[in-house]
Order: sequence, then C-alpha cells, then structure tokens
Amino acid sequence: MVIEIKSEQLTVQSKTFGGALSSIKDRDGVEYLWQGDATYWSGQAPVLFPICGSLREDTAFYSHADGPETKGTIPRHGLVRKKEFELVDQTENSVTFAIEDDENTYQNYPYHFRLEITYKVTGKTVRTQYKIFNKETNKVMPFFIGGHPGFNCPLLDGETYEDYYLEFEKEETCSVPRSFPETGMLDFQDRSPWLDSQKEVDLSYDLFRVDAVTLDELQSRTIALRSRKHEKGLKVHFQEFSNLIIWSTLNKGPFIAFEPWSGLSTSLEEGNHLEDKKNVRLLEPGQVDQIGFDIEIF
Repeated sequence: MVIEIKSEQLTVQSKTFGGALSSIKDRDGVEYLWQGDATYWSGQAPVLFPICGSLREDTAFYSHADGPETKGTIPRHGLVRKKEFELVDQTENSVTFAIEDDENTYQNYPYHFRLEITYKVTGKTVRTQYKIFNKETNKVMPFFIGGHPGFNCPLLDGETYEDYYLEFEKEETCSVPRSFPETGMLDFQDRSPWLDSQKEVDLSYDLFRVDAVTLDELQSRTIALRSRKHEKGLKVHFQEFSNLIIWSTLNKGPFIAFEPWSGLSTSLEEGNHLEDKKNVRLLEPGQVDQIGFDIEIF
C-alpha cells in the first residue's frame, strides 16, 4: 500500500512494505528520491533495524542474565526492511507505520519489540522519526537503527553525476576505516585520510571504488547535495546520529545514498555480542527510545 502526504512545497509517498519512503517530489514535479532500478540498486530508502551494516558471518550472540548464551542470524541491515508494516495513523502531512516482533525475528533477535516510523512533511522538509519500544519485562534490548535513503543524481535531464558536489556543514578533516565489501565488515584501526580542511567534495564514482564511505569522525551534522548547474538540491540533517554513510554503485548508478546510522558494521577487533558493539543503544525493559533525521529540499 502506498500512502501520500503533502505540504505546499512537497508531495511525499511511502509504503507499508518496509515502512519506507518511496517518493519526494517538489512543486515542479522533480523527483528527489531514487526510484529503484535493479540494474544498479533495487532499494530506495530501507529502514535498518536492529543492526546497521553487517555482523561477522551474519551472526549475533546474546548474553542473558537468566539463562545460557544464545545466537541468531541477522543479515546485512537487519530484519525489517523486507517486511510488511501496519499503517497506524495518517493525516494530510504525516503517516505512521509500525511493526512488532514475530516468531522469525524472535528466533534470531530474542527480544519483543515494537518499531514505529513516522514521516512528517513540513514546508520543504521531510522528518523521519523512529520510535523503538522494548516490550520485554526483564531484558535490556541492544539495538541499532538507521536510514538508507537514496537520491536521484543527477536530478535533471542534461546533467552528469560529476556536475554535483557534496557540501558539509563545517570544514572537515577526517579519516575513514578500511572496509571489506565481501563481508561488509570494517577495521577501525586501519584508517585512510578522506577530508583535509574541506567543506566540499566533488562527486565521482571513484569515491566508492572500494565500498561505501563510512564517516564516523565528522563534526558536521548536515550534508548537502548540490549541482554546479542549477539551484535545486537537498540536505540531510542527522544531528541525532553518530555516523553518516555515503554510497553509490561502481556500475555508475545515477543516485547517491546519505545514510544516518546510530551504529556501524562489526569491526575486525570487535566481538560478536550485540550488546558490546560500538555505539550500541541499550533500551531498558518497558522503555521507549526515539531518534530521527530530516531531509530538506531546496
């Protein structure tokens, strides 16, 4: 099911499958959200939960105070992105989807949870708000959550990918961890310089010659996609997230993904227990956590 919400400036669509955004159009009819093409990437804006990225051999281990250690299988980017969500609420400018654990998720992620996702459009901004409920009565629930929106690039006919550039909120000097595309894992100890007193980066597919770019040292909490040929573009504001992933495909997919993640793929020196991973969020029994980000069109 596709749901449409609107402001005076934007028309936004989302769908119950995956609880994900599927379209962001401005008043001129320009489509900002990647529309999915299996030649490059069939996704659009999947929701990543209860992990972002990859685990070692797709396996999570769990310690339990009241019983033996258990383990489960969680594929890259988690368990909910290909599941049907329930439509909970809808107004002219907002929609809320929800999903709860089922037998399959509980077998691999042994926690009773509820995840609600609200999309709200105000003016030229689309807010994505995640609300995570720990329905357990006596277990702390470890989790990560993240967004993975892809954006059309170029936005207009007659342009090329290389006509665009990335603009950060602040001048940045940072390095990135080494990545291993075959496993999705990282090495936080083996880092390469990526930005050197820069606010801007020219866009090219060479940026992704190894894999996605994992930015875990940014001072900025806003990134913009801008064209050198016109004024249309977008910003992603991710103040509440520790990390930003930037990605496109090596076969020159006409899109770029800006991905706010609360946590990252497993690093080589990390163990396999979900509750011990870097940046893990630990939700007490019966408690609720919220986190979100904004997509601003201009």
